[in-house]
Amino acid sequence: MTAISSAARAQAQDLLDFIDASPSPWHAVATCEARLKAAGFYRLDEVDRWTLKPGNRCYVVRGGSSIVAFTLGSQPLPESGMTLIGAHTDSPGLRIKPRPAEDHGGMCRLGVEVYGGPLLATFADRDLGLAGRVHLKAGRTHESRLVHFAEPLIRLPNLAIHMNREVNEKGLKFNKQTELPLLLGTSDAALPADDRFRQLLAERLAVNADDLLTWELAACDTQKGSFWGVDREFFANSQLDNLASCHAGLSALIAAGDTMQTCVLALFDHEEVGSESAVGAGGSLLGDLLQRIAGACGLDAEDQRRMLARSFFISADMAHAWHPNFPAAYEPCHKVMINAGPVIKHNANQRYSTDGASAARFMAICEKAGVPCQQYAHRTDLGCGSTIGPILAARLGIASVDVGSPMWAMHSVRESAGVIDHAAMIAALTTAFTQQ
Repeated sequence: MTAISSAARAQAQDLLDFIDASPSPWHAVATCEARLKAAGFYRLDEVDRWTLKPGNRCYVVRGGSSIVAFTLGSQPLPESGMTLIGAHTDSPGLRIKPRPAEDHGGMCRLGVEVYGGPLLATFADRDLGLAGRVHLKAGRTHESRLVHFAEPLIRLPNLAIHMNREVNEKGLKFNKQTELPLLLGTSDAALPADDRFRQLLAERLAVNADDLLTWELAACDTQKGSFWGVDREFFANSQLDNLASCHAGLSALIAAGDTMQTCVLALFDHEEVGSESAVGAGGSLLGDLLQRIAGACGLDAEDQRRMLARSFFISADMAHAWHPNFPAAYEPCHKVMINAGPVIKHNANQRYSTDGASAARFMAICEKAGVPCQQYAHRTDLGCGSTIGPILAARLGIASVDVGSPMWAMHSVRESAGVIDHAAMIAALTTAFTQQ
């Protein structure tokens, strides 16, 4: 294996810190915003009129869980186009219902909805917390506040094997309605479950329980990210899919500095549930922003189309690494290895946006960055997942490629990936932003 440089190790540690600070999509956007501000970016509001000029470094937040940042290049947009990188801030898991708390058999439980397609069994017997945002009364309107219970608070205990004798042969399964509620504590005869839960939130936010309106909360892992392997060549954390791609794109945009070409980083919520929302890639966010940038730069409709025709979109989402214990799950000639470089993802049915030309273009980017790359195709007899790539390529009409870093245990509460790969992805995306 290639020796791991101190720079690559530092980038991986920074990723783990980034994820540990971002237990929900709303926290992820707040973490990105703090890093962008520290790098000299300033926030634009969608309700304001924008005045832009070359060299501006700006970002826009929509709905608190999606963020688009850009550096306005020195070259005219119709002649240079844009380089765009996209990823998503959400991860599969368990979302807390609007009125979740119930007393049941002497225990206080929280009802949940399954968000996306998580590996549900991985949530059992783990130290779980809660994270998200809470909406509060604020005079005649309301305000949103982030909340994070980073300590073990809730749990999904397994049923003992003595009552589930076939679990090792048939797998661990949960009825989503009756067997997934999370245990919060022992029932209190003096305090109904709903009041107890509201009081818990109010105390954490230092507000009155009567000021709570509603919330958007998810169960989150409390274990921090860590390195593992004989050479500490791997790392594990929650939400690698897809906060690792968010971190790589953000690191690349900040590292690129002032560029000749306009560079855009778009991080969307709701990819795991189809992207069709006001803050998802299927919504208007990116199209609105690109149109407003073009308008602020004085482009007419003709030049806006010229700008898009010269642009290139990189959809960055994690890829399936070959698992030595399950070789039959993979296409034989497409064994993607961890710590062997970024992955170009192909699917003839357009589940990924890659075509031959865009794959060749990303190969050239990797070569210029001095990193290897790999190619992946799913087994023909297995359903293939998708990304924001096809959605945005279709809506914007621009050339697009789907790429990602290889990982194990995608959609587990704790996923694994490679130290070298993350550094390589940052290098490739930085090159994509800076090459002219």
